[in-house]
Formats: sequence, C-alpha cells, structure tokens
Amino acid sequence: MSKHQRNLSRKTRLHTISFFRKYPALPYIFKWLCISLIIGALIGTASAGFLQSLEWVTNFRENHIWIIAFLPVTGFFVGLLYYYFGKDVEAGNNLLIDNIHDPKEIIPLKMAPFVYLGTIITHFFGGSAGREGTALQMAGAIADQLSKPFKLDKNERRILIISAIAAGFGSVFGTPLAGAVFGLEVFLIGRIRYNAIFPAFASAILADWTTNLWNVKHTHYHIDFIPKPEFLPVLYSILAGIAFGICAATFSKSIHWMGSVFKSKIKYPPFRPVIGGIIVAVAVFAMGTTRYIGLGIPIILESFEKQLPLYDFALKMIFTIITLSAGFKGGEVTPLFFIGATLGSALSLFIPLPFGLLAGMGFVAVFAGATNTPLACILMGIELFGAESGIYVAIACIVSYLLSGNNSIYSKQKIGEAKNRRFENLHDKSFSDL
Repeated sequence: MSKHQRNLSRKTRLHTISFFRKYPALPYIFKWLCISLIIGALIGTASAGFLQSLEWVTNFRENHIWIIAFLPVTGFFVGLLYYYFGKDVEAGNNLLIDNIHDPKEIIPLKMAPFVYLGTIITHFFGGSAGREGTALQMAGAIADQLSKPFKLDKNERRILIISAIAAGFGSVFGTPLAGAVFGLEVFLIGRIRYNAIFPAFASAILADWTTNLWNVKHTHYHIDFIPKPEFLPVLYSILAGIAFGICAATFSKSIHWMGSVFKSKIKYPPFRPVIGGIIVAVAVFAMGTTRYIGLGIPIILESFEKQLPLYDFALKMIFTIITLSAGFKGGEVTPLFFIGATLGSALSLFIPLPFGLLAGMGFVAVFAGATNTPLACILMGIELFGAESGIYVAIACIVSYLLSGNNSIYSKQKIGEAKNRRFENLHDKSFSDL
C-alpha cells in the first residue's frame, strides 16, 4: 500500500469516527432496526396464522355446538401436556415479565407451539379466553431465540423481550401504537424504559404491517355519537371510570383467588381443567347459549349498537375466571374487552352518556385497571375509536387505573411508582410478593 493510500485510509477512518461521534445513535438505530425487521416479520406472520386459526375454530364450534361436550376431555390433554412437558413455560406472560426484570435462560421455543395448541383447543371446544396471552407468549419465545445469534447482553435481552411483547400485542389487535406502549409499560408500573422505545415502536409497527400483508382483517368498532367535553359529560365519565376500576380489581382478585382454589382442592394439575371444563360445558348447555364463551367479538360489537343488560359482563367474568383458573390456555384481555364494553353499555341505564361511548370507554378502561397500563389503553382507545373519543377514554382509563388498587392479572408485574403515597414502601415489589 502506497503512502497516499495509507493517508487516504486514515482520513476515511477519522471521518467515520467523527461521523459516528456526531451521530452516536446511528449504530443503535441500525442494529435495532435490523432486529426489529426480523421480529416484525416473524411475529406478524405468527399472529396472522394464529388469528386465521382462531376464526376457523370459532366458526366451526358455533356450527357444531355438540363439540363443547368434549371440553373436559381436551382440558385433560392440555393439562397433561403442560404437566409432563411444559412446566418450564407454564408461567406464560409472567415468565416474559420475569425475564425483563431478571434475564436468565433463553425462553424455550416450545412455549410458542404449546400455547398456540392450548389456546386453539380452548376456543375450539368452548372455553372462555382471549388471544393476547397467546400472541405475547408466541412473540416472546420466537424473539428470544435471536439473543444468541445477535450476542445480546442482559440489558439488550430486556429490550428484545419488550419489543416482542409490543409486536405481539400490536399485531394481534391491529393497534401498533398501543402495542408499543404496552410493551414499555406492562412490566413495571409507573415507569417506562426509554432505551427500548425505538425497538418497541419499530417492532410493533412492522409486525402489524406484516399481519396486514397476510390480508388478516381486524375488528372495527364505531361510536355513533360523542358529546362535547363539557362539565357534566366529564363528571359522568369519572363515575363510569370508578365502576370500571372496581370491575377491574374484582376480576384480578377473583382470577387469582379461583386459581388458588383449584390448586388447593385438586392436587394433580391435569385434573383441574377437567373440572373447569365440566363446569363450563354444563353451564353452556344449561343456559342454551354460547354467548359467554370464546372471544365474544359479536357481543362486543353488539354493545356499541344497543344497551345491553347488566348481567352480560358478570356472566362473561365468571366463565373466563373458571376457564383460565382451571388451567386452560388463552389470554385475559379480549374477555376484559367484553366485560368492559358490556358493562359500559349497561351503565347507560344510570349514566346519561351514549351507550356506544360508554362501551368504548369500558372496553379499554377495565383492561387498563386490570393490567395497570393506562397509557397503552388510552392510545388503544384512540386507535380503535378515533381521536374524538380521546378525552373520555383517557378519563375512564386513568380513573380505572387509580381505583383498581394494587391488583393485576400479571402477578410478576412490579410496582415502579406507587399509585399513592400510602403504598410507597411497595416500590420494586411484584404482586406475587404482596
């Protein structure tokens, strides 16, 4: 190499160093954009397949109601599967949250097919469950396999799992902004990891885009009339938020209590979904309706169209608590949407706001209170119902979050900032420690 070439090479290196010193975020952005592209493609595709599967099994079940009689038998199969082969992934969403707080072993890839199969069986045979838990667990298990190829350290693995949660949530509900904030917000109440903000948003947006490329359609909701944000409507929104917060706390407490009852009374885990399945199947045939099983999307849509009775939300809560506490797989969030929307619609009997608006407020506010993620739920309300609903959605979510107390459907969720000064001594405690 000539002297001129050496000088040119040296100048190039110096210019490169100077450039990266001037723009220090570029290597970080480039690295996480590459990872987010992979996360988005893989998780968006997984969500698309999962949503299509759910649609098929739901339609089949509704056209062959007799199949619900086999719920206890298939529950036993799911129980056996997890008891003998899936103990290390049985914690589900709590395992993801735990790995954000304290990354340990790579999350086993088998979590994805296990939870997928378990959830499809739950919905096919008539359990009452959601889809977010499955989407998040599939996302976390798939994404964490990238840790070794990309040689990620503990802190980077935290960012990876946050991004996976964001991608799974955003793609399964078609709400990428809410998905990103949910990933940032869910594991530590009151604090957000801003070092994960770019990967979370990039992963959620790319995953949602990928799901849409597979031509998967998400449910659309419409609120007919939204009043101007004046004193009385705002006051009524606060009252509704109180009801939603109490409902969220009741659901969180009840599902943990019922889970402990199943564990204390039935020592052999595979028998728990058998008993739960018998209760659910008998109740469905006795009532003569499938209104309170599965995702319940048609009933959620109905809550935006007319005033529903008060018992709808209570029955859905009971069916969901029994299903999930017994050990069936699925998520809590879509049932929470059902519970909140039907409760909101019914509250229009007492609160003079449009039932569609109250349904939309309840849809996200009960979820906000049960998961302690008010910012994600506010964004979700805006993405689903439009910016005009933003003030009412925000009031309901914030009040519900504050009124739900120290409760959560996720026991490994930690308290970063207490909701009030009375509980400041609980900082950095998880709900399983309380």
